[in-house]
Order: sequence, then structure tokens, then C-alpha cells
Amino acid sequence: MEEVKILLCGLGAMGSLIAKHLLQKEGIKIVGAIDVAEEKVGKDLGDILNSGKIGVKVSGDIDSVLSKAKADIAVHATSSFFRDTYSQIASIVKHDVNVVSTCEELSYPYLTEPKLSIELDLLAKKHNVTVLGTGINPGFLMDTLVITLTAVCQEIEKIRATRVMNAATRRLPFQRKIGAGLTVEEFQHKIETKQISGHVGLEQSIAVIADALKWNLERITAEGVEPVVAGKPVESASIKVRAGDVAGLRQKAKGILKSKEIIVLDFQAYIGAEEEYDAVTIEGVPNVKQRIQPCVHGDISTVAMIVNSIPKVINAPAGLLTMKDLPVPSATPKNIGKCVKRKDASVVC
Repeated sequence: MEEVKILLCGLGAMGSLIAKHLLQKEGIKIVGAIDVAEEKVGKDLGDILNSGKIGVKVSGDIDSVLSKAKADIAVHATSSFFRDTYSQIASIVKHDVNVVSTCEELSYPYLTEPKLSIELDLLAKKHNVTVLGTGINPGFLMDTLVITLTAVCQEIEKIRATRVMNAATRRLPFQRKIGAGLTVEEFQHKIETKQISGHVGLEQSIAVIADALKWNLERITAEGVEPVVAGKPVESASIKVRAGDVAGLRQKAKGILKSKEIIVLDFQAYIGAEEEYDAVTIEGVPNVKQRIQPCVHGDISTVAMIVNSIPKVINAPAGLLTMKDLPVPSATPKNIGKCVKRKDASVVC
């Protein structure tokens, strides 16, 4: 059985976690690695991952690596914003390589960048490859899982999904991204100047739910990012938050249909959250109430979503797809190679 040849594009915190997990899988071969950080370029990928040399040197030249690597799929993890990643992804596609990306806006890029999305879709079809943006959120908890739960409903009146997480269990870059440890004034300034963006992807999750249900929403609105202020001192391994300072943030987004809020997503991430959970409530016939407690771990599950999507992306039709376009997501066996198309076009997984 042939190995799945994988190219890594982006070796930041998340890209490195994905790479480490891929090294534990069978039936795959990492054939190239790309990153723009000078301190990583030229080094063996294994040295960067602290896993021992694996014979793949990190390069800063994406076209050079792509022309030599002959990869089946690229795991792309560089930015949350589609416009920032478009040229990178287009370069990969032009070398006839599939893409699975952590880019949050790529989970439903038609919402913010319709023109670029159409261009990328046409480019992917021209080169007979598939492009997918996914992760735990957006990608699963507040969209794909929601869509799946609607399957038991005859009628739907309203959907609400809530995610509450204790950011103390997450990596330091995430804690900084949500403003933990800042004063309220510092938090507001950094939000206004876009030094921190908060969570990205709520609007995309609403859009993909609406698309799957064929709801023609009047609009999607995202409320301003609100600081969650600590009522008492709380801390993570790296950040101490004083009472009155920012422990994290809360964001809401809403899908409006016939002047009613028909989809409401509520995201809360802050150090010291006493109760963690992921919940979906569907008001309809019948009502559905789903609750996962504690909440699904974001980093671990984002890695899983990316890696488990690899065979489904390789086996999918060409084009720019979203999670609603793929088969039901699932874990993969230890040997990923068992889940790709055979020469007779049959699919094992």
C-alpha cells in the first residue's frame, strides 16, 4: 500500500502539534516542510519538533519545495484570515496538491471573500484537487455537529450553540489571543487596534449551518468582543490575572431570518471558568439538547480534525469545499494509508 505524501506548510504552535501527531501515524510520509521563521529554515523538522532527526529540512521557499516534494496533500497552518492565506494556498493548488487548512475563515470563505473563493474553487477544479478549511471551532463543534444534530428534526425554529472553556488549560499564545492578564483599558485598545482579534469563525459557522439547511438568512451579525473580567485572582501556568483585570473574552454571533434570531452562537474563553461545556440546543420538532462536559479540548481536537480529514479530502471531489460537503467526520485508523483510494477507485475508509 502506498504512503500518503504530506507537505507541512506552517510550523507555528498548531502546525507543530499537527506534525508531531502525524509522526505517530502509519501510512504517511512527510515529504516537505515550509515556514517563514528564520530560526527554523534550514533545520531538520525533527529537531524543531524535539523528536529526533527525520531527514526533512524546513524551507522558506514554498514553490521550490512543492516542485520537488510531489505531495498528495498539504497541511496548511499559517493564519486565521483567508485573504492572508490565499496566495499560499493557490501556490499549493497550482502544483496539483490537495490542501487541508486550519484557516478559520476558510471554513466558509464565501462569506467574507466571495470573489477569491470562486477563484480558488475554479483553480482547484482545474488542477483536480480539493481544498478544505477545518478545525474544532469552526469546523466541528459549532457547525458540523450542529448540522448533524438537525437530522432528527422535522421542523426547526431556532438553534443555539454555546462553548465555554477554561483558557488556563490552553497554550500560552491562545491565552494572549484572548487578552488574558490585560487591564480592561489595555484589552479595549488592543481590540480596537487589532493587536488581538479574539475568536475568528463564528460568522462562518453560522453561514455553513444556514447553507446546509438552505436558509436564506437576511444577515449575520457579530457582536463586539466583550472582556470577561475576573471577580477574583485567577491564573494559568503562565499568566496571573488580578481581580478586575481581563481573564478572557466572550463573543456572540447571530443569524437573522424573517427578523428573528434563528441561529445564535455564544463563545466564551477565559482563565478560571468553573464550568466548561459545549452545548447545542435546537428548538423544533422534536427539541434537541446536547451537552458535552467538560468542553472538548481545542488544541488536541483541532489536530485530530485536521489529520482525520486528510483521507476524506484526498478522496473528495475537486474544488473548494466546506465540512458540509464531506462525508460524516470520523477518526482514522493508525494507518492513514488504509483510508485513501485504491487504484480501482474503491475507498476503504
